[in-house]
Amino acid sequence: MNNVIIRDAREDDLPAMLEIYNDVIVNTTAVYSEQPHTLQMRKDWYYDRVNNNFPVFVAAIDGKVAGYCSFGHFRVWPCYRYTAELSVYVEASFRGKGISKIMLQSLIDAALQMNIHALLAGISADNEISINLHRSFGFTEVAHFKEVGYKFNRWLDLKFLELLLTNVPVTT
Repeated sequence: MNNVIIRDAREDDLPAMLEIYNDVIVNTTAVYSEQPHTLQMRKDWYYDRVNNNFPVFVAAIDGKVAGYCSFGHFRVWPCYRYTAELSVYVEASFRGKGISKIMLQSLIDAALQMNIHALLAGISADNEISINLHRSFGFTEVAHFKEVGYKFNRWLDLKFLELLLTNVPVTT
């Protein structure tokens, strides 16, 4: 899509981001949560990311938030500081139009600039579209957890995919 603008998210984007996230919760297995989130929960998430200097991007089309993406701590212990876990969400009416590819590339570019070495994506094993998207960027499957989630009256498997970047630790 030529008219997609990737930009830093702002607080006034949070209601649209919340709507996207809650649709994903209610209608898909992309998020292992059963209850929609509140605006305060999205604000807390957003400020946690921003205050930890992690990117939060929106994909805007004609001024409308069509999707958003971010990455953050994989684990908060110091030795994991070069590893991040990412998330990409697209509003239902914009899915299948290549927006997730643009957002994923933006996250990879940001990770390179931030000296992140490993990017991880936790993806429900039934989400072949997302798995294939990540594989197209060079992510490889590094873990497959059997029946670790339960949603929509069925067990769900979770896969972890990883992309190793060329960044190296900064010595102090």
